Amino acid sequence: MAKREIGVGLIGFGTIGTGVVRVLREHAQSIGERLGAPLKIVRIADLDIKTDRGVKIPKGMLTADARGLINDPAVDIVVELIGGLEPARSFQLEALRAGKPVVTANKAVLSAHGIELATAAEEAGVVLGFEASVGGGIPVIRALKESVAGDRNLEVYGIVNGTCNYILTEMAAGRGEFAEVVGRAQKLGLAEADPSYDVDGLDSLHKLVVLTALAFGKVIDPKAVHVEGIRSVSGVDMAYARDFGYTIKLLAVARDTANGVEARVHPAMVPNSHLLAKVAGAFNGVCLRGRALGTSVYYGQGAGMMPTATAVVADLIEAARSVLAGQAPLVLPYGQPAASLDKARVVPMADIEHEHYIRFQLSDKPGALAKITTILASVGISIATVAQHEKPSKGAVPVVMRTHRTQEKALAKALARIAKLAEVRARPVVIRVEETLGQDH
Repeated sequence: MAKREIGVGLIGFGTIGTGVVRVLREHAQSIGERLGAPLKIVRIADLDIKTDRGVKIPKGMLTADARGLINDPAVDIVVELIGGLEPARSFQLEALRAGKPVVTANKAVLSAHGIELATAAEEAGVVLGFEASVGGGIPVIRALKESVAGDRNLEVYGIVNGTCNYILTEMAAGRGEFAEVVGRAQKLGLAEADPSYDVDGLDSLHKLVVLTALAFGKVIDPKAVHVEGIRSVSGVDMAYARDFGYTIKLLAVARDTANGVEARVHPAMVPNSHLLAKVAGAFNGVCLRGRALGTSVYYGQGAGMMPTATAVVADLIEAARSVLAGQAPLVLPYGQPAASLDKARVVPMADIEHEHYIRFQLSDKPGALAKITTILASVGISIATVAQHEKPSKGAVPVVMRTHRTQEKALAKALARIAKLAEVRARPVVIRVEETLGQDH
C-alpha cells in the first residue's frame, strides 16, 4: 500500500534551502498529483536556527541536529544543501547507508567524492540526485543520464558560472571594471562576500568534473585540470574582443580524445556567431556534442534561489517515486554503474593548441615590438594581427597581438623570455581564442 506522505529532511537552510521550502509549499498540489502522495518538509537542520528566512516554520521542525534528522523515521529523503566537503560528505553517506535517498546541489563534494557517494547509493538501492549541482535550473544532468544515453559524447563545454557571466557581461557593456562590477554583483546577491570561489574558476572546475563523468563515463582528477579565473580581464580586453568580433566568456571545456580528457577552465574569446556569445547576465549555457546527435545546447538561469530550488525538487520527485514504488531507481546516479567509470588521464595544458590574444604594456621606445616578435618567431609562433588603439601613457603603450594556433608550452616559453625584457612594463594578459568549439580536431 502506498505511503500517504513522503517526508523530506532538509540539511542546510540558506538561500537554496529556503527556496526548496517555498517551491514545495507553493506547488504542493501539483506535486502531490504527479506523485499520488504529498511530498512535505518534516525536519530542517541548520547551525543557525534563529534567523528569519521569510518562510514560516512550524515549532519543533527546525533543529541543529543533522544526524538526528537523518535518523528520524519520519524522514524518507535527505536533502543536503550545506556545501563544502565535510560534514556534507559524511551526512550524505550516513543517509545513503541508512537506505534513504539523498538529493544535493553540492558540486564540490561530488567533484571530490562523487564515485564514493554513487557507490553507496547503488549498494543501498536508493536515489542520489544532483541535478542542481550544475546549471541551476537547467536539466543538463538529466539529459546526460537519459536523453543522450545512446550517443557517444565527444565534447561538453560552456558557461557554468552565473556570477562570472554577469560580471563579464557588465564589463563588455562598459558598465564598469572588474572590482566595481563585483561590488554591484554582491549587492544584488549574485556574488558572495568573498567571490574567490566563483571568480577564480573553482566553481566551474567542480562542475566540469561532474559533467565529464556524466558525458564520457570518465573520472578526472580536479588537481590536474588547468584553471584560470577572470581577475585579469579588463575593459580594454573587452573592447579589443569586440573589435575582433568576439565576446569574452569564462568557459569550462572537456573533450574526450585518444590521448585522454582535455579539461580546462579559463576566460576565452568566443566568436560572436556562436550561441555562447549571446548568453548574458547570470544565465548559463552548456553545449554537448555527440557523434550521432551533433551539438545540443542547454540554456537557462544558472543560479539563484528559485531556479536551483526547482532542480532540487525535481530530484526529490524522482526519489519520492522510488520510495513509493518500494524499489531501486531505474537510472543510476551517473547513468551507469559507478564501478564502470574509468579514471582518465587529463591532457596537460602545455600540449593543447590555441590561437591567443596577448596584450603587452611596452616602453614607448623604438625596437620594443621587434624584440617581442623575434622571440615569438624563435619558438615557432606566427602573428596573425597586431593592433594599437590607445595612445602612450606615462611612457608605456599597450600593444595587442593575435597569434595563429600554437601549443601552450611554446607560448609559455616565449613569454618567460619576453618577461625579462626591460621594455616590458607589466605582465602580459593572455586570453585564448576559441575558434574550434564544437568541431573535430
